[in-house]
Amino acid sequence: MPPRKVNPTSAGRRNMTVHDFTDITTNKPEKSLLRSFKQTGGRNNQGRMTVRHKGGGHKRNYRVVDFRRDKDDIPAVVKTIEYDPNRNVRICLLFYADGEKRYVLAPLGIKVGDKLLSGPNAEIKNGNCLKLRSIPLGTMVHNVELTIGKGGQIGRSAGTQIQVLAKEGTMVTLRLPSGEMRMVHAECKATIGQLGNPDAKNIRLGKAGRSRWMGIRPANRGVVMNPIDHPHGGGEGKSPIGGKPQTPWGKPAMGYKTRRGKHYTSSKYIVKRRTK
Repeated sequence: MPPRKVNPTSAGRRNMTVHDFTDITTNKPEKSLLRSFKQTGGRNNQGRMTVRHKGGGHKRNYRVVDFRRDKDDIPAVVKTIEYDPNRNVRICLLFYADGEKRYVLAPLGIKVGDKLLSGPNAEIKNGNCLKLRSIPLGTMVHNVELTIGKGGQIGRSAGTQIQVLAKEGTMVTLRLPSGEMRMVHAECKATIGQLGNPDAKNIRLGKAGRSRWMGIRPANRGVVMNPIDHPHGGGEGKSPIGGKPQTPWGKPAMGYKTRRGKHYTSSKYIVKRRTK
């Protein structure tokens, strides 16, 4: 559903848009699939800050989402479509024929009562999960595995769709939303269809306080700091950066390649990068 504008009762609400929650069917999550979620405030196990601009935010519980979809040939029925505070896509609760309940990412167009299936006998239908070698060329998929049996790692945010382009030997070529083309093993699983809530990218927070509800703390510019705090700091009046843009720790901030070599990562399977 398109984002909904709110009445401009204050300056903060004048440009604010919120989700239209008409697709949500219940506000009570499945208790057996909830886990406590301890917030870190950006600190590691030694209490040292390793990620800046994190802290506060509303208390949440984690919903255990099934990214592996490994219950093959057991039919499931969609019982509810729910809001998940930990991601921008909706989740749906599946009741399997053997009595088990699991959360999965909700594809676009899914409805309560739909029947889903995983495994080699599943048809090419929205929400079904198959191995890439069984999916026809041109099909849009999401929640794609990079390692066989590990569970979906790419294509998991709202509105995402990945296109199956080609098959050659044991590898399948995919086109990601960023424009990157990469090869994935044909035995890896993927779920058919585009993910729901595609208008999540159009939401405008409207005010700083809404960021704080999400656990995002303010970020300060380096040029307004002192030289001891940031390489961009200091100078009389408004001063330019001087030299190349840097992080607070002196590393290059723009265009600096941080990926390891092809021998260490899955970069060797990238056919075409998203950048020129």
